[in-house]
Amino acid sequence: MDAAARDGHDVLVSPISLAELVYLVEKNRRPAAAYDDLRDALADPDYAIEEAPFHSEIVTAMRSVPRASVPDLPDRIIAATALFFGVPLLSRDGDTDGGYRP
Repeated sequence: MDAAARDGHDVLVSPISLAELVYLVEKNRRPAAAYDDLRDALADPDYAIEEAPFHSEIVTAMRSVPRASVPDLPDRIIAATALFFGVPLLSRDGDTDGGYRP
């Protein structure tokens, strides 16, 4: 994400990622301030991170993301968001996407 921002690209964050961050904070797997820090970054118009919309066209794009490759619903929404916007999918999850590349 840092490299994309340095190169002048905006980075889109799916709203499902925000929901997952709340969950991870609640499970003490991320610092308590992580959600607020991300929301602050999203609210800053000069910051490279933007919240992607979530709408029925992204749900339709999910049909092009093979469930066998991406079985987890939040991950499919994230992959479908990247597919819909035609942008690379960035992840810190390792290979949890089953090798899927939109």
